Amino acid sequence: MSWLWAIVVGLVLGLIAKAIIPGKQQIPLWLTVIFGMLGSVLGNWAATGLGVNETNGIDWIRHLLQLAGAVIVVAIGDRLWVSMRGRRKQTI
Repeated sequence: MSWLWAIVVGLVLGLIAKAIIPGKQQIPLWLTVIFGMLGSVLGNWAATGLGVNETNGIDWIRHLLQLAGAVIVVAIGDRLWVSMRGRRKQTI
């Protein structure tokens, strides 16, 4: 069940990150989910480092850090995806 939850969270964070980043991102949905999951892990790591990963109630700071991580990973991943796809088209 934890993998299913990670996929759902990755999808939601990835889609929100794509909506926040200006312009059109060209990564496919499956890569959006993976980048959202990686951003969530990055945000959890940052929350642990800041000491805000375990609080009473809803962990708003941790969730915002997860979203920030997803935005960073989606933005970098989209640029890498576009550059890799562009190189592949040029060699053909």
